[in-house]
Amino acid sequence: MPFKISDVVAAGSLAHREQPVIPVPGGLILRPWSLDDAPAVYEAFQDPVIQRWHAREADSVDEARGWIDGWRKVWPEEQDAHWAIADATTDAVVGRISLRLIVLADGQAEVAYWTMPSARGRGIAPRALTALSDWAFDDIGLHRLELTHATANEASCRVALKTGFVPEGTKRSAVLHADGWHDMHLHARIRDDRAEPPAGP
Repeated sequence: MPFKISDVVAAGSLAHREQPVIPVPGGLILRPWSLDDAPAVYEAFQDPVIQRWHAREADSVDEARGWIDGWRKVWPEEQDAHWAIADATTDAVVGRISLRLIVLADGQAEVAYWTMPSARGRGIAPRALTALSDWAFDDIGLHRLELTHATANEASCRVALKTGFVPEGTKRSAVLHADGWHDMHLHARIRDDRAEPPAGP
């Protein structure tokens, strides 16, 4: 029995192309990870703020290199896609951004991001998130992007609001962190959300 609804995005739409470098306003790029980025990832995961919102710790540069190797290999599988946020001139890593839980048939994915401690306060996360979202909608044809963060993570909430990710509710006791279960705010942006993004708090 045939399906009545076609896939929103055809299988192979990612795997049949090289992972792109995406320009970001203000002298940044989103680029595929390099194994040479391992020291930067290890440094990032020594930061207490990043540690608070992640379930894993990096105990060594070699462990971080293993993570990166995994991030580089998943592109053809079309379920997750990971980019380094980098300075366009120096190529130095200033953060990470990802599409996770990609379901091309449904045209949906979830976004996640962090920035290096030394790079905070410069609007890097909102600019990177906007660039990745526009690419996902305009180049790939996704329909909906979701963003979740712990309700206690006010900085991530500000990024979501600044970039047009509309609050849709609270997922109660949804994610287990080291300090216990956290309620999670759910935000989303759909392809037709082209109006001015809501102002941050």
